[in-house]
Amino acid sequence: MINVLITDDHPVVRRGIRQILEDDERIGLINEAADGKELIRKLEDQKYDVILLDISMPGRSGLELISQVKKIQSSAAVLILSIHSEEIYAIQSLKSGASGYLAKSSAPEELIRAIIKVSEGQRYISSTLAENLADSAVTNGSKPIHDLLSAREMEVLVLFSEGKTVAQVALELSLSPKTISTYRQRLLEKLKLHTTADLIRYSILESLKEKS
Repeated sequence: MINVLITDDHPVVRRGIRQILEDDERIGLINEAADGKELIRKLEDQKYDVILLDISMPGRSGLELISQVKKIQSSAAVLILSIHSEEIYAIQSLKSGASGYLAKSSAPEELIRAIIKVSEGQRYISSTLAENLADSAVTNGSKPIHDLLSAREMEVLVLFSEGKTVAQVALELSLSPKTISTYRQRLLEKLKLHTTADLIRYSILESLKEKS
């Protein structure tokens, strides 16, 4: 039986995932956490085989929490759930220590399949992402500059690419406008750009802007 901890700040999402898992006889214990702090408390009280982790949560993002999860329970597999396209965050998730990446729009059967696979010590990515990685390895040996960005910097960059202001990004990530301004300046320096408009253009050219 696979013990699963669902971590998402939206109660409706957690309830929906729980219903999917409860219908599968291979899933045992199912617990929930609404944020990073509750996640850590739950990890200290109970061992889990798979941690379902939303990539976009208030405060610390899912990507930032991966390493902390692994420090507390190194054997637990982290499966990232996201509304974002795989091209933006999947590789960073795997590099950060996650065992897999799954879009929230995936079918319930794929969620179960992913949980089973990562619980067995394997990695899970979609066939589409696997093809993109193969193509990238063949056609481009050099890494783009944005591969050097931290998880949070990438998150801020994507939100700026959607045309959001500093205040809007701050609200979405539950951070202060001053903190977001600092991230913006850091992005400009690392990417060797000058304005927010440059960040948007860079995101479009590098296909980082979310696909509608």
